[in-house]
Amino acid sequence: MQITNQKKMAAQILKCGVNRVWVDPRYVDQISSAVQKSDIRELIEDGMIKARAVTGTSRVRARKLAEQRAKGRRRGHGSRKGTARARLPKKERWMRTIRSQRRTLKGMRDEGTIDASRYRYYYRKAKGGSYRSIAHMKSNMQVDGVELGGDE
Repeated sequence: MQITNQKKMAAQILKCGVNRVWVDPRYVDQISSAVQKSDIRELIEDGMIKARAVTGTSRVRARKLAEQRAKGRRRGHGSRKGTARARLPKKERWMRTIRSQRRTLKGMRDEGTIDASRYRYYYRKAKGGSYRSIAHMKSNMQVDGVELGGDE
């Protein structure tokens, strides 16, 4: 039983492609007897003919991979495409270090570990790139005689 014309008419009514038209296999005889668009419209209302949903690209695999990369997996030599500087540019690395140092300094100032003038001094030193890390900055502070808590 051929229902190609019925599918074409249904596609025009449903405003979709012929391949997206779904025909209920139980009612093929009824559908094949439909000749006019009005008949097809009735069959659509009755649910014998429907438009299939548009299938998109699934993101499940991409999400799973992203989750693994967040854990630090899939980052070995075989997965790398750019140089070390391309993967983590100098500027980005600098931004990470300076922001963490400034955050620490602000916290120390708010707690009262260092006063405003000391804060400004160490802020300037950090901006100048004197400290590799927070630990390096704190060790320099201890050398300068600043009392840091948490060394019990």
